[in-house]
Amino acid sequence: MTQLTCPACGTEIRGNFRPNEFAFLPDDKLDFLRLFLKLRGNLTELAKELGVSYPTARARFDELMEALGYSERVGPRPEVERILSMLERGEITPDEAERLLRGI
Repeated sequence: MTQLTCPACGTEIRGNFRPNEFAFLPDDKLDFLRLFLKLRGNLTELAKELGVSYPTARARFDELMEALGYSERVGPRPEVERILSMLERGEITPDEAERLLRGI
């Protein structure tokens, strides 16, 4: 048995409902999805809006897809994510990042 309550008016609905995949998303992933839709799926604009690099925005999109059960994780491996994070924080230069990535 599932119960849904409107926080504004207190209306309650009770019954056996099968929730969709969006109902189980944590708030941060749901917020990301809303922004992704608002920006019409443009990951470049999404990266700008979030203040992150394009690879980070892409990795977050891949995590969202995985959380929705639409695909297996296709994002970067942990060592790639670590290098991209270092680059994003300015700890290494783009040339250093390229060298490290080629070494993986």
